[in-house]
Amino acid sequence: MITATQAPEKYLEIFDQFNNRAAVQPRWLQSLRQDAFARFSETGFPTTHDEDWRFTNVSPVASTPFELAGADTVTKEQLEPFGILQFASRLVFVNGLFLPDLSTLATLPKGVTVGSLAAQLKDDPESIEQHLGKYLNTQRDPFASLNTALIEDGVYVYVPRGAVVETPIYVLYVTVPGITPTMNHPRNLIVAEESSQVTVVEDYVSLDEGITFSNAATELVAGDNANVSHYMIVREGDQAYNFSTLRIQQGRSANVATHSLLLSGTLVRNNVHPVLAGEGSECLINGLFMANGRQHMDNYMLVEHASPHCDSRQFYNGILNGQSHGVFHGRIIVHKDAQKTDAKQTNRNLLLSDDAQIDTKPQLEIYADDVKCTHGATIGQFDENALFYLRSRGLAEAAARHVLLLAFANECLDRMSSPQLRNHLEKLVVAGLPEAASYSGTRSTEGAERNWEEVR
Repeated sequence: MITATQAPEKYLEIFDQFNNRAAVQPRWLQSLRQDAFARFSETGFPTTHDEDWRFTNVSPVASTPFELAGADTVTKEQLEPFGILQFASRLVFVNGLFLPDLSTLATLPKGVTVGSLAAQLKDDPESIEQHLGKYLNTQRDPFASLNTALIEDGVYVYVPRGAVVETPIYVLYVTVPGITPTMNHPRNLIVAEESSQVTVVEDYVSLDEGITFSNAATELVAGDNANVSHYMIVREGDQAYNFSTLRIQQGRSANVATHSLLLSGTLVRNNVHPVLAGEGSECLINGLFMANGRQHMDNYMLVEHASPHCDSRQFYNGILNGQSHGVFHGRIIVHKDAQKTDAKQTNRNLLLSDDAQIDTKPQLEIYADDVKCTHGATIGQFDENALFYLRSRGLAEAAARHVLLLAFANECLDRMSSPQLRNHLEKLVVAGLPEAASYSGTRSTEGAERNWEEVR
């Protein structure tokens, strides 16, 4: 067994193996990877003494002797249970590597590029040099450093100026456990230029049981007046570790919405880091996490207001059962020049058992003097009056609890603007709720009242 302090030495062997198997890469990419690995070697894995990780112990990841996952394949029949075949544009990655035979794309507007990052690096590396690795903070997060050091493949989405991609781009990342613990490091780059529009979904799943580690990183660049929606779904196995980082760079009047749905995994870390760099930009950070058994789910939000007249909204709901542990660590930084900032942060949590635990830390750091910022968190259990009301109307106790749980979850689902994705995610939520019945039918959104604070 490898100890946490020995981990960087073990990863040096992995880094050398990766360099030996990697294709010829441009000098700028080699430098990017080497600098990132040097940073990772310097810091090692974080501990609970680090403020960003005070509620999450990563020693199970640090002490497990992971090896890089090799190429593997899956069948169309194995993908059917995940529900992605309904989407016209879907890309499949297995152990972090693109699988073109099971991927398909709808007709895309002229100039739009969607495909494998590895293929883009091979065919036209200059097209992504401007953005790849320019935003992710490898100095702050060792897992971002490790991902950058081991960049190999992931999804690449480029939407040129004024292009509108109507259908969601659904990306499924399948982890196939090996005989020994394996890891993969998907790296994604999404570039939406001025006045463009696109929706991208990242969905992380596991086939069978086994010890795996998925360490993903996504850089999302939204140009001036761009409209981008991003969805993150994690539903991996009971022995799977899943860490993800979404770094968002927003231009002037850009509108970005990010939605997270965390359903399973033994240890899940969800990092979301938007930087509202252009004046008048807006960002919605919306999420739902549902933990059972001894699962641990950590949500770390870092929202930076860097320009004036920018608005951000954070809404995160947690449902925790069994002996699970949830974390919401939300931090809003308003820089000195970000006058007229309007920021709101809300975290609501529902504990379904006496042994479930939540650590919540909403935080404001304000250096401007003309702002409107609020934050808050709530922790509670079932409302007995609501349960009594529903039971008095003829519902069994389990059915009444299910209704209340679904209503709590729908607070997040209703902020999703795509009906197709909202219906898809609600089915996943219903299947994961305690006392959940089988789902049939479709949602009706008729009569729903929304404003920009609630949905993008």
